[in-house]
Amino acid sequence: MHPLLAEIEGLFAVHGHNTYGEGVTMQEHGLQAAALAEHEGAPDTLVVAALLHDIGHFLELADDAYGYHKHDGAGGDWLAARFGPEVSEPVRLHVAAKRYLCAIEPSYLDVLSAASVHSLGKQGGPMSAAEAAEFARHPHVEAAVRLRRWDDGGKVDGLKVSTVADYRDRILKVAKAG
Repeated sequence: MHPLLAEIEGLFAVHGHNTYGEGVTMQEHGLQAAALAEHEGAPDTLVVAALLHDIGHFLELADDAYGYHKHDGAGGDWLAARFGPEVSEPVRLHVAAKRYLCAIEPSYLDVLSAASVHSLGKQGGPMSAAEAAEFARHPHVEAAVRLRRWDDGGKVDGLKVSTVADYRDRILKVAKAG
């Protein structure tokens, strides 16, 4: 097995069963987000980003000394070493995208789960108008917003989706060479 696949599948095997206040496991959540991306016809880079968008939680669980308390930054950095910015940057921005959406679409709060509303407060709440304007200029804002919507939609208890192994070819296709 390719070392990157072994690393990713190992993280899912060890930490994917954990939950974080939602009705699904971390693995189910990532798989559902990826399935939503596929259903929308997203490019492979965004499907992989959706699958791995919470990998930072796994890294925090695997090593408390990783140096991060924010899973978006941890995941973005980890992915940037293995994939291009089309994968790493939407992941790095997916928490900020929630804050952004809550600022520009006040009704977006209604689609958030209770756990996501709770974490929104810890993440700084909805962006100010100035923060939202600055965020909107980011080159990966559109991808981050799409990922955020899949993130919020991928929390359905009992939904049958693919397995992590089913994404192997896509992962290798969009990974950095080497």
